Amino acid sequence: MKLSRNFYRPLALGAPAPIRETPVRVERMIHFVPPHIEKMRAKLPELVRSVDVVLGNLEDAIPADDKLAARQGFIHMARNTDFGAAGLWTRINALNSPWALDDIVEIVAAVGDRLDVIMLPKVEGPWDIHYIDQLLAQLEARHRLSRPIQVHAILETAEGVMNVEAIAGASPRLHGMSLGPADLAASRGMKTTRVGGGHPDYVVLADGSAGTERHRFQQDLWHYTIGRMVDACLAHGLKPFYGPFGDFSDPQACESQFRNAFLQGCLGAWSLHPTQIEIAKRVFSPDPQEVAFARRILDAMPDGSGAVMIDGKMQDDATWKQAKVIVDLARLIAARDEKFKLLYDL
Repeated sequence: MKLSRNFYRPLALGAPAPIRETPVRVERMIHFVPPHIEKMRAKLPELVRSVDVVLGNLEDAIPADDKLAARQGFIHMARNTDFGAAGLWTRINALNSPWALDDIVEIVAAVGDRLDVIMLPKVEGPWDIHYIDQLLAQLEARHRLSRPIQVHAILETAEGVMNVEAIAGASPRLHGMSLGPADLAASRGMKTTRVGGGHPDYVVLADGSAGTERHRFQQDLWHYTIGRMVDACLAHGLKPFYGPFGDFSDPQACESQFRNAFLQGCLGAWSLHPTQIEIAKRVFSPDPQEVAFARRILDAMPDGSGAVMIDGKMQDDATWKQAKVIVDLARLIAARDEKFKLLYDL
């Protein structure tokens, strides 16, 4: 086990100092782009104005024959696009694949100074984070990068869920985690082919007598895992995210799943289709009425102490903390998004 005094020491001579505080950014959606498709890269100048994060995807959904083209396409888009306020991420191939090492080495050498986050799939334990942490430090030193590249872990195996707390505490390089429901379902042996969302057979029945119609209430397959992930992330100062929702024909179900994740503490979700961008913006931005009420709480309790009554409801230091979370997030979003600046009157 690494000594606590060494936790924030660079892992290679000449590497930048590890991050002590995760950069504060609005990341309501991580929008996936297949970088081997030229017409998709051509849309980037317009896309970056509407999304919080652009991610060049190298892993799942990229055919094996296109892996090298996707890597080169990502390097091209990173070099030739002004991302403005949008973050630039890539999802590399899994560490047990034949492409992962070259993904890391070639991308850091070519565009490491522009890259914010590497998303690492199928993280099973802290050892995966330790490996990429050391390798990135060596590459950052070799290429004289001035800031460390962060790592975002995808939680998509049973072993990864079992080790989620150890993963969260593995390195100061960690940005956060995303739920990967499709691979996790396969790893657990779950009987579903859906990519995220619920299942019509995962229900509880209302009480009732034999022979009478009983109401069915669909449950959330991912509630337990999201709760564990959120607790592990927030305990270590990391950012939790919901992953993909694969049914593009059902925006209502997508919005419902995103909202459940938002209420549980997730800061954003993946968007795989342009229609999901606006859903993520709507869901992961606080409701204007909630923001207005939260501001009233902060105004009534400037130092966060004591208790006051607002509209017949008691507010104390605990609700002051809740209100501050909402208002702080609203201010970040208002600085990024003119539409929400007007809605929030900030």
